[in-house]
Amino acid sequence: MNDRPASTPPEDRLLLTAAPHLKSPDSTPKIMWNVVGSLVPIMGAAVYFFGPSAIVVLAASTAGALGVEWLFGPKGSLKDGSAAITGILLGLCLPAGFPLWMAFLGGAFGIGFGKLMFGGLGQNPFNPALVGRAFLQAAFPTAITTWPSTEMEWAAWRGANFTLPLQGGEAPDVVTAPTPLGLWKFEGEVTDLWSLMVGNTGGSLGETAGVLILLCGSYLALRNYLNWRIPAGIFLTVFVFSEILYLVDGARFPPPFFMLFSGGLMLGAVYMATDMVTSPVTHLGCWIFAAGIGILVVLIRVWGGLPEGVMYAILFMNAFVPFINRATQPRVFGHGVAKGGKEPKP
Repeated sequence: MNDRPASTPPEDRLLLTAAPHLKSPDSTPKIMWNVVGSLVPIMGAAVYFFGPSAIVVLAASTAGALGVEWLFGPKGSLKDGSAAITGILLGLCLPAGFPLWMAFLGGAFGIGFGKLMFGGLGQNPFNPALVGRAFLQAAFPTAITTWPSTEMEWAAWRGANFTLPLQGGEAPDVVTAPTPLGLWKFEGEVTDLWSLMVGNTGGSLGETAGVLILLCGSYLALRNYLNWRIPAGIFLTVFVFSEILYLVDGARFPPPFFMLFSGGLMLGAVYMATDMVTSPVTHLGCWIFAAGIGILVVLIRVWGGLPEGVMYAILFMNAFVPFINRATQPRVFGHGVAKGGKEPKP
C-alpha cells in the first residue's frame, strides 16, 4: 500500500523508464549534417580544380540519392542527412566529365539497393555510396575511367556531362590525364608528393587535397563522430606493407607516402570505412577491419588488374563486419569463461 499522500508533487514521484538511462546529446541528424558540413571544404577543392563540371556531377549524384530516399524511404527520412552524404560521397568518387544521367543513376542505385533494400538506415551491410560506385564501375567502365586534366581553363566543361542516355555521336573534346596510380602502374612514373597532397592531379573529384581530407576527418574525430582507429589502422597498414615492399625492391614498388596520398585512400579511409553502420562496434574489431582494408588496398594496387582497390577493399571487409563483431565481443560482466573457452549462458 502506498503511504505517500496523493498531493505529492509529480517531480517528487519515482520515475521508471527503460534503459538506456544516459543519452548522448548528439542525435543521428546532428551527426550526419556535421559530416555533410565537413565535406564542404573537400567539395570546394574539387570545384577549384575541376571547375563547373564538379558542381553538376555532385549535384546529379546527390539528386539521385535524395530522389529515391524521398520516394521510397520512410516519411521524413531526408531530414537525417544520410542520403545527402551518400550522394556527395558518390559524386566525389566520380570523374569531373562523368555524364550527369549516369551520376544520377548511381546515386539512385546506391540508396535503393545499398540501403533501402536492406531496411533503411542502420540495416545496410555495405556502404551505399560504394554500392553505387561499384554499379557504375560495372555498367559504364569507360566513362568512369576517363579522367579530365586539372590544367584546363577553370570555366571549361570537362567532358560529356550533358550527354543524354543512349545518345549517339562523338563526346566533346576534352584534355585527359592519367591518375597518379595509373601513371605508376602502367608507366612506372611516381608523381611527386606535393602534388598528391594538394590535389593538383588527375583523378576523381575526391582525389584532391589529401591534407584537406585529413583536416576535415580530424574535426569529425575530435567531435567523436568517427572512430579514429579505422583510418589510423588503414594508414598504418598501408604504410608498413608498402615500406616493406619498397625496401625489398624500390625500383618495382612505389614509396609508402605515394601509396598513402594517391588515389581515393584518404577519402575512403576517413569517410567510407568509418561508416558507423558498416564498421565494427568494438575497438579491437576496428583495428582488424582497418588492417584488412589496408592489406587489400596494397595487394590490389600492386598485383591486381586495376590501379585502384579502395572501393573493393572496403566492400569486401564490410561483409566480414558481423563476424568481426562476434569474434571481438567483450566478455559479459560478471560471467566467467567455461571450459573450452565458450561463454556460459546467463
